[in-house]
Amino acid sequence: MKCYNRYFINGYVFHTKEYGQGRKTYNSGVCVKRSNSSEFEVDYYGKLEEVIELQYHSKHNRVFLFKCYWYDTTNRGIRVDLYHSLVEINSKARLRNIKDVFVFAKQC
Repeated sequence: MKCYNRYFINGYVFHTKEYGQGRKTYNSGVCVKRSNSSEFEVDYYGKLEEVIELQYHSKHNRVFLFKCYWYDTTNRGIRVDLYHSLVEINSKARLRNIKDVFVFAKQC
């Protein structure tokens, strides 16, 4: 296992929150698009805490994970401007007591 403070995937460079502190620009925001059981699209938004590489027995068997803390995306924690296609997240509406904090980097 190795940890990194930044990672390039899907045309984006992601930085951990700690790495970005004090910099003028950085990207530690994460969005994962998913569908729930009722076939409505649900987006999950979070802040990147760690980039973790897990390697199994060879260089070819490895996976990159993002450890994130996630925001509540109910009406309390999110506002969407459909005209401008902007999503505003309430940073105080953090999900608490969540057990699944990891996501595959390629999903972001």
